[in-house]
Amino acid sequence: MSAAPEPRSSQYISFFVGGDELAVDILRAREIVEITAITRVPRMPQAVLGVLNLRGRVIPVIDLAVRLGLPASVITRQSCILIVETEFDGELTRMGLFIDAVGDVVDLDAAAIEPPPPFGTRARLDHLLGLGKVGDRLLLLLDIDRILSPEELFAAASLEAEGGARAALPGAPAQGEPAGVGALGTGSGGPRPSA
Repeated sequence: MSAAPEPRSSQYISFFVGGDELAVDILRAREIVEITAITRVPRMPQAVLGVLNLRGRVIPVIDLAVRLGLPASVITRQSCILIVETEFDGELTRMGLFIDAVGDVVDLDAAAIEPPPPFGTRARLDHLLGLGKVGDRLLLLLDIDRILSPEELFAAASLEAEGGARAALPGAPAQGEPAGVGALGTGSGGPRPSA
């Protein structure tokens, strides 16, 4: 296993998924948007909810809970989509992360970041840059390029079911399938409104 990449900045934006507090490099976070209609795309990995139209730009949306191997997210009043930039083939591409709630912007110097432990986290070690210490709490610092890479998403999908399609994600070859017409919270696999 290769060593985790070095964190790029001293500021991170924290958020919550499945009860865990996670964070990404603030230089990769672009904006936070409210939950809106998400168009499902047929035969995508379970973690890919679909795409949304953000001011004329098509943005894939990932249920980060499913990507981390947790139960699918449910929509609550705090749910939102964190738009991040991730690197595909040397280019930055925007993607949305469906998250339970947004946290804070935190400052972390190098001394406050520990290597990920070999056990005890729900995220794969190669998906983490490290653990950030903020007071008496710990943040899982995500390697956003790794966790959102098409290769990783489709590798996970191939474990779920045989023959997943490779359409609509940046960096994955399209197969010319039309987009679905479902919206967020309809059909199987997407977040559901909480009761």
